[in-house]
This record gives sequence, structure tokens and C-alpha cells, in this order.
Amino acid sequence: MSATTERRISQVLTANEGEILTEWLKRQKEEGRTRYDEAEARAQSTQFLKLFAAALEHGNIESPGGQHWQDIFDMLSDLSRTRARLGFSPSETAVFIFSLKQPLFDRLRRDFGNDAQGLGDAIWSSTNLLDKLGLYTTEMHQKRREEVISRQQQELLELSTPVVELWDGILALPLIGTLDSARTQVVMESLLERIVETSAKIAIIEITGVPTVDTLVAQHLLKTVAAARLMGADCIISGIRPQIAQTIVHLGVDLSSVVTKATLADAFRVALQRSKLTVTEMS
Repeated sequence: MSATTERRISQVLTANEGEILTEWLKRQKEEGRTRYDEAEARAQSTQFLKLFAAALEHGNIESPGGQHWQDIFDMLSDLSRTRARLGFSPSETAVFIFSLKQPLFDRLRRDFGNDAQGLGDAIWSSTNLLDKLGLYTTEMHQKRREEVISRQQQELLELSTPVVELWDGILALPLIGTLDSARTQVVMESLLERIVETSAKIAIIEITGVPTVDTLVAQHLLKTVAAARLMGADCIISGIRPQIAQTIVHLGVDLSSVVTKATLADAFRVALQRSKLTVTEMS
């Protein structure tokens, strides 16, 4: 894109900002089935037109540099982040850029008139520009969406591994669902933090809610037990069902160094005994 063409497009944007904005907002609503507030859409679109005109006046998208182009990329990144958080699809987000083409092209035709060569250069350059910005917006949306999903997964992992204080010095960690490497790390961190906070000496790992126990799951459990021991707490594994016991024996997993019990109540009873505590029935 030549500097003259860039400047000409910038002048068309500035001189016809009101008309372009009105048509652009209409197309955004029609093509994107927008779910955001119209006042917000107007503010975002007005901001983009001003930034776009300024960037065209001062730089080239082929080698974007300087604050003018950075302002555009920052705005599109923020817009993508917001729409990803609100649940917009990539196509609904990209419409913000792509729906600007027709309003801009209409004004370029009127401005260039019979200058076919100039009009062709302007439309071709504008198309390349908006396509690149549209793709950038889509990429940023996808990136922000992945960040949202990753954060939600992390929050779910943390919520699914609560550490409960059953008694002074006795913790319980009920596990529900599959125990993979990522979750094992969260389990360890949650358990170790609570051991430090409460100075607990015994931790009960309750696995009734774990659907299957294979070699990998058993290794994860042993790692958690080892980590707790390093912090000065012994572990008891409860919830060993007949099927799990058979599986562990069949796999040859050695849990002889860990106390295991069938129920949480049994494990709690052992924990009380180790803590030299008893529960008596009131008369």
C-alpha cells in the first residue's frame, strides 16, 4: 500500500465518519446478531474508526510499528477478551471488523469516482488491511477463550479437592472423579497447605468417589502420601471397595506402607486412636 493510498483512505474515513459509522453499526447488528448494548457498540466502533484513520495516516500495516498501530491491536485484543468472556463465538467477534468493508468500500467508490486505478488500489489495500485485522481479532478471541477455559478448569479442580478438618490435627481429603497428573498436583498443593495451616498429623484420603484405580492412579496416591509425610503427616486411604482391592492386587501395586480402610468412619476411628482420642457415648 502506498503512502498516498493510505492517506487517501484515511481522509475518506475522517470525512465520512458519521455515515460509515451508521452503516457499520447496522451491518454489525445484522451480520453478527449482536448481544451487546448498542451504546457500547457505538463507542467501540467510533474509537476504532478514529484509531484506524490515524494509523493509516502515519504508518503501513505491512510493517506495523509505532503507537498508532499498537493502539489498534490493543483495542482489538481488549474487545476479543471481553467477547470471549461473554461467550461470543469467533465469527461473531470477527464481524466487528469484516462488517466495516462494505460501508468503507461504498465511500471509496464515491470519493475516487472515475479513477478506476486509484479505486482498485484503495479497495485491494483496504481488503488486505481489514482481513489481517479480522484474523488478528479471531486469533485473540481464541487465545482469550482458551485462557478462560483454562482458568475455569483450574477453579473446578480447586473446588473439587476440598480439605476438611475433621478434628484437631486430623484432615480429610475427599476425592471425586478421575485422578490425573494435573489434578494430583492440585491435590498435593491443597493438602500440604492445609497441613501447614493446621499443623495436622494425620490426613485421610477418601477415594470412594474415584471410579477406577489403576497403576497410574495408585502412583498418584502414593506421591501424595509421600509428600504429606515429608510435611510431618501420616496418611490413611479410605474407600477401598472390593473391586478396587482386587484391581490393586492384580496390578501388583504395593500399598503395604499405607494404612487403608474400607470406609471413612473406619479411617477416622484409626486416626482418633493414633491421636490418643476416644469417642464415648453420652449417658
